[in-house]
This record gives sequence, structure tokens and C-alpha cells, in this order.
Amino acid sequence: MDDIDRIMRVMDCAFDPQWGEAWNRRQVSDALTLPNTHYLLVSANGEWPGEGEEAAGFTMVRAAPGEEELLLVAVQPDHRGKGLGRLLLQRVTEEARRREAEHVFLEMRSNNPAESLYRLHGFEPIGRRKDYYRLADGSRIDAITFKLSV
Repeated sequence: MDDIDRIMRVMDCAFDPQWGEAWNRRQVSDALTLPNTHYLLVSANGEWPGEGEEAAGFTMVRAAPGEEELLLVAVQPDHRGKGLGRLLLQRVTEEARRREAEHVFLEMRSNNPAESLYRLHGFEPIGRRKDYYRLADGSRIDAITFKLSV
């Protein structure tokens, strides 16, 4: 099992298909070939997964001079509520500082329950894209852009 396998196993169970947010293996693989895209994995105990151990969560970040964009963050449903999402965000922030970023941005659908986690971590809303996401039934939902100063 390689790290992309670990990411995909979390992705497959963490993202509800009705929102169309999950990436496919090719998207993940292509993104990770770029030198400015980074990922973090976490096991159920909060550490990097050992050899053959599955990941309980992951993040994927794209870095640019002075800023980073949190592309994906996910925790397996059976590991939610144990602080792993908070730990992943803390590590993203630490890595962003290490790479000398001034801000971390993220964009999410307006009804995403993870909003409270982002706000607790210090992310603040800075913009809204009206009707940005199109759902399978044809309806639309706004996107909210958040910024964290690091």
C-alpha cells in the first residue's frame, strides 16, 4: 500500500458522493507530481502511519510564494470527533510557517459541517461565490473562501 492508496481509502469513505467533492486517483496522483503540492497523513493515533498501516486522515496543500491553499482535508467517519481534524489543521499551519507562508486559504461549500472546525482553528471567511457548486440534482450551492494568517 502506497500513500496514494492510503489517501484514496480515506477519500472514498470520507466524502459524501452527493456533493461531488472527492477527487479520483488520477487527480490526486497528478497533483502530487507537482513540486508545490504537499500532503500529510495521520493514523488513528495521530502519528504518521507505519508500514502497512492505514491512514485515518489526510490533507493536501498547494503552496505558492507567501501563501498556501488547503485543497483537501479528510478524516474517516469512524475516526471523527477524536481531534484528528484539528491535529491535521495544526500540522498544515506548522508546515505553512516552515515554508514561510503568510496565509492559508481554503474554499468550501456553504453547508459544510467542517466550517466550525475551520473557524475554531482561526480561519475567517473573506468571500463568497454565489451558486458556485452544482449538485447532481441541478441545484446550486455557494462556496465560501476562508483565510488563516499564519
